[in-house]
Amino acid sequence: MSSKLQNHIVVKLGGSIFDTRDTTIEDVVCLQKQGRPLVLVHGGANMVTRWLERQDTTTQFFEGERITDKAALEMVTAVLAGLVNKEITAAIIAAGGQAVGISGVDGALIQARIRNQKMGYTGNVVRVNQTPIATLLDAGFIPVVAPVSLYSVDRPAGAPLLLNVNGDTVAGEIAAATGAEKLVLLTDVNGIRNGAGELVPALSPAEARALLDSGVAQAGMIPKIRACLRAISGTSTTCIIVNGRQSHALLRAVEAGDCGTSIEPAGEVT
Repeated sequence: MSSKLQNHIVVKLGGSIFDTRDTTIEDVVCLQKQGRPLVLVHGGANMVTRWLERQDTTTQFFEGERITDKAALEMVTAVLAGLVNKEITAAIIAAGGQAVGISGVDGALIQARIRNQKMGYTGNVVRVNQTPIATLLDAGFIPVVAPVSLYSVDRPAGAPLLLNVNGDTVAGEIAAATGAEKLVLLTDVNGIRNGAGELVPALSPAEARALLDSGVAQAGMIPKIRACLRAISGTSTTCIIVNGRQSHALLRAVEAGDCGTSIEPAGEVT
């Protein structure tokens, strides 16, 4: 295993967070300069939706994930693997960091199959190839990963080679496959709330599953909780869901872990 994969952190940056131009990029560069290996996965659903609206194309979601037809797949690829990925990579470099922008397609990093016909070209991750991530980390770069992925499993003849995979899902799968020390999901809410609407500072895996099963967790929080549960399966990864709009939220989550909601392997929640 790459030495950089032994204590690395996977960060999921929501598109709405990057849009605000908050302190996240500053925090990313600060952590890199401290010697903390980072893998940055980003979303950008709101920007994709805006670009689709310019073409008078409506967007449908199911449990927080986009139903992706061919037109939406093309827009997702252009916006996420193109514009958003390069803007984030450029911002890190401009702030003094070292980063390389890639997608799940590059180096066959994220290999996927379609989930079902209802979701169109929205995929489930089948395999994570650690080599591109390990190579970039060993060379001193932050991999900035767009969640457009390779349609490599059960692909019928004539089908696209690409799939749209939710960014939270990709982050969780990368964290699980590489044994990340932490998975930090930066979003636009303060964390997970219970049925009474109260912020919950810490959850066990069983408690997190219960929020999914009961329907308390809704919309975009569903793939986030699922990503955390995937990340901690069989590993000692700590997951934190935090409001990335708060000043230096990423640094606080990494260094103190006292913000948002944490989900840790069974028996480790304090």
